[in-house]
Amino acid sequence: MNKEKKWIKLIQKRADEQAANELVSMYYSHIYAFVYKQTMNKELSLDLTQEIFISMLQSIQHFEGKRASFKTWLYKIATNRLVDYYRSKHYKYDRTTDDLEVEWVSAEEDFTVTLERREEVEEVIAHINELATYPQQILRLKLFADYTFAEIATTLNVPESSVKTKYYTTVRRLKRTLTGGSKNEKRNMEH
Repeated sequence: MNKEKKWIKLIQKRADEQAANELVSMYYSHIYAFVYKQTMNKELSLDLTQEIFISMLQSIQHFEGKRASFKTWLYKIATNRLVDYYRSKHYKYDRTTDDLEVEWVSAEEDFTVTLERREEVEEVIAHINELATYPQQILRLKLFADYTFAEIATTLNVPESSVKTKYYTTVRRLKRTLTGGSKNEKRNMEH
């Protein structure tokens, strides 16, 4: 039995704090990076990552490992939490009150390039946030977690062909929207 499975069993059977700490430590940087790529905000990413792990620990009793790996299950929790956050009133309020927060990507990178890149990422994320849950989940896992289509299919419990079709359809619509497509295409983004 590998360490991960051992920790999960200890948490499920005895609520073992050390095992929980080890399991969280094993995945923390991956989940934080996944969240940060989608929020571009350190504090928010830390908060959401903490919420994801709290949710994971609260529901780990239901994890059996038969349908998917622990990693897949954890990323599904993270994806669902991000979808919930972007649909929340809190997010909508923050978008209207926050100023653009500038972070240096590297000391060598030009300030203007950093701002442009950040604005482009924020625009793409804003459009992803407007999508229905299913296409949002697919895009988040593909673009921000670097999941394969097979991994996404397993995570969402749908056929791989459905994932591919929805991904490519959504990406085409997203590209048209970002390049000034018609209003009908923008409305179709939500479905």
